[in-house]
Amino acid sequence: MSSHKIIGINPVLEALKAGRPVQRILVADQRRQDRDLQAILRLARGLGVEVRFSGRDLLNREAPGANHQGVIALASAKEYATLDDILRIPAEKGQVPLYLVLDGVEDPRNLGAILRTADAAGVHGVVIPDRRASGLTETVAKTAAGALEHVPVVKVTNIVNTLETLKKAGVWITGAEADGPTVYWDADLIRPTAIVLGGEDRGVRRLVREHCDYLVSLPQAGRISSLNVSVAAGILLYETLRQRSVKSS
Repeated sequence: MSSHKIIGINPVLEALKAGRPVQRILVADQRRQDRDLQAILRLARGLGVEVRFSGRDLLNREAPGANHQGVIALASAKEYATLDDILRIPAEKGQVPLYLVLDGVEDPRNLGAILRTADAAGVHGVVIPDRRASGLTETVAKTAAGALEHVPVVKVTNIVNTLETLKKAGVWITGAEADGPTVYWDADLIRPTAIVLGGEDRGVRRLVREHCDYLVSLPQAGRISSLNVSVAAGILLYETLRQRSVKSS
C-alpha cells in the first residue's frame, strides 16, 4: 500500500480519530509540551502508533514549503469510496441525499477547501473524475484541515454516466453555470440533490451540462465575471443547508 504524508495538527488529529492506519508520527522537539499536540500524542499512544521527536529541520525536509505546524504523520494513502458507498449513506443517516460533483477541479487547494466546506454542510459524498482533475494529494489533505477523513470521495471514469446513475437513484442534478436561467436561491434544494461544479477555467463541460436537470446561476454585482469554484461551492451548499433547515424547523 502506498504511503501518504498528513501534514498539520488538525489533519493528523482527524486521521487518528477516524482510524486511518498511521505508521509513524514526527513531532518537532520544540512542540513536545505544546497543549495543541497533547490530543495527538494521547491518541497515538492509545493506538500504538510510533511517535518520533526530532529537530524542525527534519520536518522541513519531509514537507518542504509546507506549514506543518510541527507535526507530520506517515499513513496509508487515503482510499477512494465507491458510488454505491455514498448512495447508501443518506438512508443510513436518515437524511435527504446531498452530493457534490466536481467536473475537473484541478487546483488541489480548491479541492481541499471544497472538501472542508462539504464536511461542514453535511455532504454525503464528492465525485471527481480520474483525468484532468486533482486527486487526493497531500496538499488537498492539508487544505481540507481534517475534512478528508469524513467526506467520502469517489473517483469515476465518466461523469455523465455517474449523473445518470444518480438520477436513477432519485437524485436531482443541479448544474452551476454563469448564465443559468434559475437564480440559485429559487432552486428547490430540499429534494435529493447533486450539485455540479465545473473546473477553474472551462466550467461545466457541455455534455455534463446537458445531463443536468436544471442550471442555476449566482448573481454578481461586481466586475469580475466568475467566482472561485470553492466559493461557489460554499454558497450553494449553505443555501441547501438553509433551505433544509427552514423546512425542518
